[in-house]
Amino acid sequence: MVTSKSNIKICGVPTNAVIAFVHFIYTSRCSRENMKNYGIHLLVLSHVFSMPKLKQRCTVDLIQFMTTGNVVDVLHLAKLCDAPNLYFKCVKLVTNNFEAVKETEGWKLLHKHDPCLEVDLIRLNKEQESRKKRGEKHREEQKLFVQLSEAVQCLKHICTEGCTNVASYDVEITGRPCTKFSTCQALQGLIKHFTTCDRRLERGCRSCKSMWKLFRLHSCICINQEACKVPLCKKYQLIAEKENKEGATRWKLIVGKVASTMAMSSLQLLRTRRDEVIRNARVEEEEDELRESSNWWTNAIACFRCI
Repeated sequence: MVTSKSNIKICGVPTNAVIAFVHFIYTSRCSRENMKNYGIHLLVLSHVFSMPKLKQRCTVDLIQFMTTGNVVDVLHLAKLCDAPNLYFKCVKLVTNNFEAVKETEGWKLLHKHDPCLEVDLIRLNKEQESRKKRGEKHREEQKLFVQLSEAVQCLKHICTEGCTNVASYDVEITGRPCTKFSTCQALQGLIKHFTTCDRRLERGCRSCKSMWKLFRLHSCICINQEACKVPLCKKYQLIAEKENKEGATRWKLIVGKVASTMAMSSLQLLRTRRDEVIRNARVEEEEDELRESSNWWTNAIACFRCI
């Protein structure tokens, strides 16, 4: 850039980047093409000459133009130029595509010239992988607890109301396919097997073991054991007392999670029903308004005809 008194030399950046920089100084504008081609250089210039508006614009555009091939260079530059938002986005892109980024030339240069940053990125990648594993494990556990809560509710439904092929002694078998629970048919088959299996008392059969655990789970969750029709609901506490404390503690934890899952499912069902009632009420109100409007126009037309 030339002035009447002296020349200011800007070294280390392309000429077109300097032209775009000077153009931004006078117009506060920068074309998308210049930002795509010289965004990194403009970020450096904005940091050196303390131009926060240009730095913000460079940060936004560089986030859009980032790829796995140039993310390491942008990351290193964001660290030097004090651009935290850009730095965070770069780290996120690196951790999400770590294996691909490791094969780039930028990563090899990072390994030679900035090993501390390399170590930080490896640590962040390991932390993200561990978070993903914990999240997957948590989702699997939640899925299991949902299935257990549905099985407990289905067991109570079969023993209390009766279903297609299985019912309590004082309830008639419906013979109709069950529409309340997706696991109802399978659970009825399991109950039939449990009643005829010779090894159920020894708990040697795998299916019978599942039924024993389901009976125990229901007994721990049931709040009305005196009137409950599920078998062993009142007497299963005697069996639970014979087990060791470690197993009892673990079992209480499972029972608590299943109970909380059932409570959340009930709340979700109530919320869904409430929303449905509100939606139906609104539809009825709109229909009433349309009906009143139609009646008003009908009466108005009749009055005009009389006149």
